[in-house]
Amino acid sequence: MIMSIRANFNHSFQVNASLSRVADFHQRSASMAAITPPPIRVQMHQCPEILADGNVIEFTLWLGILPIHWKARIEGLSESGFSDRQLKGPFSDWVHLHSFARVHENKTEIKDQIALQFRPHLFWGLVGLGFYIGLPVLFKYRAWKTRRLLEKGSG
Repeated sequence: MIMSIRANFNHSFQVNASLSRVADFHQRSASMAAITPPPIRVQMHQCPEILADGNVIEFTLWLGILPIHWKARIEGLSESGFSDRQLKGPFSDWVHLHSFARVHENKTEIKDQIALQFRPHLFWGLVGLGFYIGLPVLFKYRAWKTRRLLEKGSG
């Protein structure tokens, strides 16, 4: 059995795009699927097109043939970021803070800070551990894809 231990993950990068453009991009629910690397597939079940504070979103992350059902609430949404808090999913606790800071007029720093607690369950503990181990690769891909999408055509 995996013990119910806490862990943190932090990642940051800069993108050549304005703060408002970065915030707008992240508030669109379609952006999650757009920046998720294969072989993970995102299937949205309940989610508004544009996120608002207090929204509850439901989705499935497909890790190959393994479905991971997730339900999260959007909290503290503003131009400088927001949090998504897992209400149901593979972890006992998961809070992902997305924060955006203006570096200068057309450059923004994006920070992701995740605080999580593994579920004390053999199967879900191992799934959570595998997911956690993969976070560096996931967020490197997300940084690359976010830059590609937001900097496209920005000369």
